[in-house]
Order: sequence, then structure tokens, then C-alpha cells
Amino acid sequence: MSRIGTESAFEVLAKARALEKQGRNVIHLEIGEPDFPTPPHVVEAGKQALDEGWTKYGPTPGFPEFREAIAAYVSRTRGVKVSGENVCVVPGGKPIMFFSMIALLEVGDEVIFPDPGFPIYESVIRFLGATPVPIPLVESRGFSFDLDTLRDRLSKKTKMVILVSPANPTGGVIPKEDLARMAEMFRDRDIMVLSDEIYSRIWYETEPSSIASFDGMLEKTIILDGFSKTYSMTGWRLGYGVMPSWMADAVTKLMVNSNSCTASFTQRAGMAALSGPQDCVTAMVTEFRKRRDVIVKGLNEIPGFRCSVPPGAFYAFPNVSGTGISSKELADYLLNEAGVACLNGAAFGEHGNGYLRFSYANSLGNILEAIERIKKVSGRWGAG
Repeated sequence: MSRIGTESAFEVLAKARALEKQGRNVIHLEIGEPDFPTPPHVVEAGKQALDEGWTKYGPTPGFPEFREAIAAYVSRTRGVKVSGENVCVVPGGKPIMFFSMIALLEVGDEVIFPDPGFPIYESVIRFLGATPVPIPLVESRGFSFDLDTLRDRLSKKTKMVILVSPANPTGGVIPKEDLARMAEMFRDRDIMVLSDEIYSRIWYETEPSSIASFDGMLEKTIILDGFSKTYSMTGWRLGYGVMPSWMADAVTKLMVNSNSCTASFTQRAGMAALSGPQDCVTAMVTEFRKRRDVIVKGLNEIPGFRCSVPPGAFYAFPNVSGTGISSKELADYLLNEAGVACLNGAAFGEHGNGYLRFSYANSLGNILEAIERIKKVSGRWGAG
């Protein structure tokens, strides 16, 4: 247990809630959760499923018709050919991370992952006794890997490479040409790629590509996706992995030993999400784009802040080194003095030091108010 970590967003949320209990007003820009309601037709499908008795155990890897629907969706959106036997339905996205690593990693194996990145990657790598090998995400490259560094870090011990696009916390998207070069590096090596594509539908200018779509990579890739972000279904706990059938068998065994199955009625709601109208997703992404433009503009007007425009997800990741204050101290200061909850970039890895993460999954009014609050207290670090 000493090797396992946590997710700092929930720790900051707890601190913010404690301040609110004292009567303080806090604007929450720390949690990565869409603030939109679950689409009505999805909620209705969940209710109908409950009324129809979808309250019992289901097949461990998911209902066959749901797995086939996911396979058809992934085949269409990624330009690959997969079937239901390649799909495992799980309660949320994290089980695919956890189960994939449990199934593949042994003590001493190396895992390459992005830094800054979602903290659970490194947590599980260390928990299993494997060796984490962080690759810096470079701001000058749109927070994508430096490919020369990636090539240098690959070794005979490398068992897994984790790719995330669009990414948390940076909002970065891996360019298609970079993925092509990565595929060349990985194709002839005995490694698996865990491709975290949970934000696959939340992009603004250029649609993200999946490394699974490149020649020879489908059989070496585990695609992680789900419903939490795209359909604002975080509390429904519904995710899935798409992977080679031998890997799906392993994940199914781990599901049997842990969760038995994913809740049956949530799977019916997921089917409605995939097969129903998609205008809810389009409207949400359109609103996120407006918020992105507002928050980036506002952050760049704050002394000592420099914020690039994120091409995906719903996070702004400004460089705050110009303030002369550590990002941890600054995050604490903004919470306690300005009533703005955000995250220290170092919570996502060593190379996140000097950055803050702001989730713009909040209203435009609250975002504008947060910017004004930060500006009012910015006198502490002068003119930058």
C-alpha cells in the first residue's frame, strides 16, 4: 500500500468543500467532470431499464449486443476492424488501466508514460513493482512527446507505453505524424500500447487519431474509452476497453475476480447514448470551445501566467513560473485567498511543476469571475 498513490483533484475538492462549510464562496475549477446533465434520452433509457428489470447480474465482459455496438462505434471512429470479442465493458475507465497493467506487468518491467499525466498511471505502475519511465510532455511541442527522447527511453525492459490524446492535464493532442513515427518505433517490439482515448470526442480544431489505426498496431493496442466525459455520465461508471481477444480474456478474468460485471441498467443507458442523437455531444463541445477561448485569454492577462491554447479535453494548463511562486504555493494561495480551486501541475508529475491545471467544466460566468478574483490577488507577485 505504501507504493500506491491517489488523485489530488479529490483532495483539493475536499479542502474547497471545507472552506465552503465555513461560509466561503469557492469557484470549482479543480474537478475534471463535465458540468452538463446526462442527456435526457440516456437518463430515460436507464429508467426504462430499471423498470424492465435490468437489475440482475449480466455477462462479465458486458452484454453481447452492447459489446457489438461499441465495436461498431470504435471501428467507425478509428478506422479499424474489431468485433464484440475485442470489447470488455467495465465500471468506468480506470479498470482498463488497472486490469491491463495487472495482466501484463511483472516486477522490473518498464512502462513509458506521459509526464505531466493522469497520476493513476504511475500509481499503478509502482504498485505492481514495475518501473515507471516518464517522458516529458514538451510545451513547445503542444505538450506532446519529444520523439527522440521517447526513442532513447525504449529498452528491452519496456513492456508498455501509455499514450493519452487528448490529454489530462494539458489538453494536448498527439499529432497524427507523431503517432505514425511512434508506430514505426513500436511495431517490431514486444510491447503493448495503452491508448487512453477517454476524451476522444472533446476536440476543437483537429480530430485526434488513434495509434490503433496504423499498420500493425491494432494487435498491439488497448484502447481505453467510455461514457463519463463524452456523455457527462461520470456517476454512471461505464467504460470499456478494446483490445486483442487474448487480452480481453485476461481482463474478463480480472473482472470476474473483482466486479463480477458492470451494472446491467447502465449498459442499457450506454447503448442509448451510442445509438441515439449526438447533438448533445456537439452542443457540449461547442460550449467548451467558447469557455476555452475565454479562460485562455483571461489567464494570459494575469501577471506571470502564460497559457497556450489546448486543442482538446477541457483543461487549461498555464505556465506560472513567471510569478516567482511555486505552483503548489500558488494553487494553495488561490484557493485560500481568491476562492478559486485549481490543481498544482506537479500533482501530475515532476514536469508539471511550474504549471496549474484549471478545468473549464464550469459556467462562463464562473470562469470570468474566477479570472477576476485571480487578477485581484495577483499584486502579490507583481507585474511578472
